[in-house]
Amino acid sequence: MALPVATQIKYWGIAAAIFLAVLWVLGDVIMPFLVGAAIAYFLDPFADRLEALGLSRVLSVVLITILGLLIFIAMTLLVVPTLTSQATALIESAPELSRKLQNFVNQQFPDIADAESALRKSLIGIGDTIKERGGEMLQTLLGSVSSLINVAVLFVIVPVVAFYLLLDWDRMIARIDELLPREHAPVIRHLSREIDKTMAGFIRGMGTVCLILGTYYAVALMAVGLQFGLVVGAIAGLVTFIPYVGALVGGVLAIGLALFQFWGDWVSIGMVAGIFVIGQIVEGNFLTPKLVGNSVGLHPVWLIFALSVFGTLFGFVGMLVAVPVAAAIGVLIRFAVGHYKDSQLYRGTPDQDGT
Repeated sequence: MALPVATQIKYWGIAAAIFLAVLWVLGDVIMPFLVGAAIAYFLDPFADRLEALGLSRVLSVVLITILGLLIFIAMTLLVVPTLTSQATALIESAPELSRKLQNFVNQQFPDIADAESALRKSLIGIGDTIKERGGEMLQTLLGSVSSLINVAVLFVIVPVVAFYLLLDWDRMIARIDELLPREHAPVIRHLSREIDKTMAGFIRGMGTVCLILGTYYAVALMAVGLQFGLVVGAIAGLVTFIPYVGALVGGVLAIGLALFQFWGDWVSIGMVAGIFVIGQIVEGNFLTPKLVGNSVGLHPVWLIFALSVFGTLFGFVGMLVAVPVAAAIGVLIRFAVGHYKDSQLYRGTPDQDGT
C-alpha cells in the first residue's frame, strides 16, 4: 500500500531541510568535495568514451587526471599571474581612462561638460571609486579565495576527490538506483534523466562554450595588441552563459579600451570589433548548436536568480550547488505542470454530452 501523499511530502520536505542545513552548517568544509564532484561529473563522458575505445576505467581515469593536472599547472604558472597583473593594472588605470573620457566629452560636448556639470563630476567620481574600491575588492577576493581554497584543497583534496568519484561514478549511480523507492523508481529515473540532460547541456555544453570563447577572445585580443586583452577575454568568457551578454559586455569593454589605446588607428579598432563579431557568429552557428543543443531547459534569468539566492544564503558553496538545484527545480516544475494539464482541475469535468 502506497504512503499517503501528505506523508511523502513530509519525508521529502525533511530531506530538503537536512540538505539546506548541511550547506549552512558545514559550508566551506564540503566545498572541496562539491568541486571534486562537479569535476567528476564534467569528465565522466570522456572516461566513458575512453572505455568505449577499449581502455579500462582505471586507465581512463588515470589518463584524464594526468592531463587535467598538466593543464592546471600550466594555467597556474602562465595564465593566473598575467590575469591578476592585468586586472590590477586595469583598476589602477581607471582614473586615467576616466580623464581621457572626460577630455573627449569636453571636446565634443562642451556645453554639457563644464566644470560644474554633473557629468564631469560623475566621470571623476567613477574613476576614483573604481581605483579605490576596485583594488579593495580584488584584494578581498584574492584573500577570500586564498582562505577558502588553500594549497591543500587545490593540490590534494580536490584532485583526490575527483579521481575517486570519477573512478566509481557508474557504481555510485547504480547503487543510488538500488536505493530508490520501488514504487516511485520509474518516475524518479525519468526525472533524473531530465535533470541530467539539463545539467549536462548547461554545465558540460555551455561550460565548454565559455571556455572556448574566453580563450579565443583573450588570445585574439592580445594578438591585436589590446593592453588588457586577457582580462576582457576572461570576463567575456565567464558571462557567455547568458545569451548575447558575454559578447555585449566584452565587446563594449574591449572597444572602449581600444578607442583609448588605438584612437586614430581605425584598423586596430575595427579588428577588435571584428573579433567579437566572429565570436558571435561561431558561437551562434557552430558551438552552441553542437555542444549545447537547441534548448537545455535552464533559462538564463532562472539561473541568475538561483545563483543570487544560493550565493547570498550559502556563499561560494551555495553558488556551486545553484546550477544543479535550479535544474532539478525546473524539471520538477515542468513535471508538475504536465500533470496539472492532464488533471481534471485544468481540463474540467466533461458534461453529459461528452463535450
